[in-house]
Amino acid sequence: MGLMSINDLVEVEGQPLVLNVDLQGEKTLDWAQRNRAELESLVATNGAVLIKGLKVVSTGQFSKLLQTIFQGPLLEYQYRSTPRTGLKGNIYTATEYHASETILQHNENAYSNEWPLRLGFLCMQPSPVGGETPIADSCKLYELIPQEIRDKFESKQLKYVRNYSDVDLPWQEVFQTSDKGEVEAFCRQKNINFEWLPGDRLRTWQINPASIVHPVSGKKVWFNQAHLFHVSSLGKDMKESLINSLGKEFLPRNVYFGDGSEIDESELQLIRDLNQDLRIKFKWEKHNLMLIDNTRFSHGREPYEGNRKILVGMSAPSGFQSI
Repeated sequence: MGLMSINDLVEVEGQPLVLNVDLQGEKTLDWAQRNRAELESLVATNGAVLIKGLKVVSTGQFSKLLQTIFQGPLLEYQYRSTPRTGLKGNIYTATEYHASETILQHNENAYSNEWPLRLGFLCMQPSPVGGETPIADSCKLYELIPQEIRDKFESKQLKYVRNYSDVDLPWQEVFQTSDKGEVEAFCRQKNINFEWLPGDRLRTWQINPASIVHPVSGKKVWFNQAHLFHVSSLGKDMKESLINSLGKEFLPRNVYFGDGSEIDESELQLIRDLNQDLRIKFKWEKHNLMLIDNTRFSHGREPYEGNRKILVGMSAPSGFQSI
């Protein structure tokens, strides 16, 4: 019983590559073990694949499934930027923002100097309305961004600044500890600059590139979260409200060029618009599994109604040294 026949793989323009699986009584983990090399090849070649027909009924089973496919342990969600709930086997809930909010396209942990090469998303409960997880090709995004903007971002790099508080995420949640010494040790290890402020507050900043070279294709990839971290991503009213109440220096998160200079908001908006234009959307179905090359494909979330439960696991750590 092989992985694929001509009828198993479905390619439709504007949709993710779909692999239809007929287990024919075979256990899901046995199927994954037998076909893991072909599955990795599919992800490496195509960047993303949506698998239909598997039966994954528990968090523990999902963790074992991803470890089998990715041929390695799953990663802890460290240096957090969004609220999630940790489950069994380093499986996490998808970002727990309000159902009415849109989560913009992003490559996981692209604000950091370390990120997972592989992501696995499992739909345990699709929302009745909305709730899609669009994906977008970050290699194509790089090619579409005007060269003068690319050159500026690549030469100057990006400085991510975070102030931790209840307005966004407290540092105890981001670093998963209340021990300042552990926070400082983590920051030193990851080349994150830090400063303790009055009132037990913490500020961090780090400088990272705007793009990377894809490890397989050798193509440039737009790999950063400037469009997401910048205060303008919150909209004009929220941006002005936060600046007026907190001051620009104390915004929960913001991003500058590596030399500390301001980024033109119109350039960030252009990048957001291009990313939106590249989105590939599909409707989740129960038990759907999506495997992603996180270096190549970004992901986001559409607003939704009703209940929705999407789980995620991350594997294969990669990174570069910050400057």
